[in-house]
Amino acid sequence: MRTTRPCIWMTVALAMGIFLFVRRPAFPKPADERKADREAIGTVLSAQQIAWNRGDVDTFLVGYWHSPELTFSGSTGVARGWDGVLARYKKNYPDRGAMGHLDFSELEFRFLGPDAVLVLGRWHLKREKDDVGGVFTLVWQRLPDGWKIIHDHTSAAVVAKSSP
Repeated sequence: MRTTRPCIWMTVALAMGIFLFVRRPAFPKPADERKADREAIGTVLSAQQIAWNRGDVDTFLVGYWHSPELTFSGSTGVARGWDGVLARYKKNYPDRGAMGHLDFSELEFRFLGPDAVLVLGRWHLKREKDDVGGVFTLVWQRLPDGWKIIHDHTSAAVVAKSSP
């Protein structure tokens, strides 16, 4: 009789484990949560691309953290603060011709925690005088007003314009 009790307890424990494992899909999966975060960040990037392509740098910067702690690293050094990043963009892209048509591609998301994401990708500007592109690393943070870029590191490389 005593040897039967441990077997009964093991059977009950096994059954409960199977029940809990089967019931797990009723709870949100981390992958589902991350899918929603990827989509939210993708929405911000799409809005930035649309703003850029209509020549609206101010709206493009809505995707950035409006803070003196925002940083942007590029070939000309580090721009600090939202105002500094805005000034950098306006200096380097003074008009629609300089801005060209922006496309993002090859986005990779690396979640650093529940409220932080590293996004790697490529950018490309198609302009009349030339094409330019490169890679970027964006550090995103979930803030009370949504996902915002808190650091941008962008590198550029001149792309040869193909013949017509």
